[in-house]
Amino acid sequence: MTSLTLTITETLRYRGAIGQWSWVLHRLSGLGVILFLILHVVDTSWAVFYPGEYIRAIAEYQTPLFTLGEFALVAAVVYHAFNGLRIIFFDYKPERWRYQEIAAWGVLAATAIVLVPVFLLMFGHVNEFYFGDEPGNVLSLGEVLGGQIRFVVGMGVALIVALVLSALYGAIRGEREEKAGPSRFEGFWWSFMRISGILIVPLVFGHLVLMHVLQGVFDIQFNAALAEHAAVGAVGMGVNVTGTAVEFVADRWNTLVAGVAIWRLYDGALLALVVTHGFNGLRYVFTDYARNETVKRGLVYLCFIAGLVLLVLGAGALLISVDDTAIQLAQEAFQHLYE
Repeated sequence: MTSLTLTITETLRYRGAIGQWSWVLHRLSGLGVILFLILHVVDTSWAVFYPGEYIRAIAEYQTPLFTLGEFALVAAVVYHAFNGLRIIFFDYKPERWRYQEIAAWGVLAATAIVLVPVFLLMFGHVNEFYFGDEPGNVLSLGEVLGGQIRFVVGMGVALIVALVLSALYGAIRGEREEKAGPSRFEGFWWSFMRISGILIVPLVFGHLVLMHVLQGVFDIQFNAALAEHAAVGAVGMGVNVTGTAVEFVADRWNTLVAGVAIWRLYDGALLALVVTHGFNGLRYVFTDYARNETVKRGLVYLCFIAGLVLLVLGAGALLISVDDTAIQLAQEAFQHLYE
């Protein structure tokens, strides 16, 4: 904690050159993305395991709080991707580092150039949903914040479990200072972060374009007109009300090209790379600031536990997929949500 406080205070006091702020922004944007990743993987898995909860999650995403968060997320992803490519470019050719200042400004310029049209397109969806002829139904801020309590509790439980395991390990093996210096293990992860970063960029940009720009979260579930139709009992009357977010996920994952479920493969590759890359990056951040060996080891365990849980949860959803029962439960949940 002392090291983290010192980093923050010295960063604000020093007000260094663009290289320092690139480092700060890279870490902050990465932390923002990893937080959303946790929510996104868990929520998407609910389309298979808890369809009613997925309907509510999408309704929460369609509120002003998450709308602002979506714009921040896109900005964080774009900046983190461009700056990551800058780091990779210089890491493999150290003699180029004399150009890093120009490249850092180039990253900011490229981020702004990309975000201007992207934000305009995203705002079109926002404007239509909130201010169109048939504005969408919006949950209250209290309902949204209440829905996030389980995530906070889950993260807290995971942290406690990781720290307890670390303390038990220390009690059994004894506390020993980690040996400084490079190792094959860290050498592997150094290479992995750079190779995976290159592979992730086209995958994550494609996902952003499809799911946040061209279509958007407001288009994958009913708006006000259809919500009203569902609320009067269409599902209970046996009417096949289609258009819920669960059906959107089912259609996406069941799309076949030459007999291959291309979106399952796409999402599976994205899941594996982003989760592993993200939580290893989080491990770097934790080990930079944690000085107590028990806490440091516990935070590393936390990264491993959280990453493994997300991989298993996401892979399970992709392999099982959405069935007719899940769709029916989603339709009923949507009806009750807006009654």
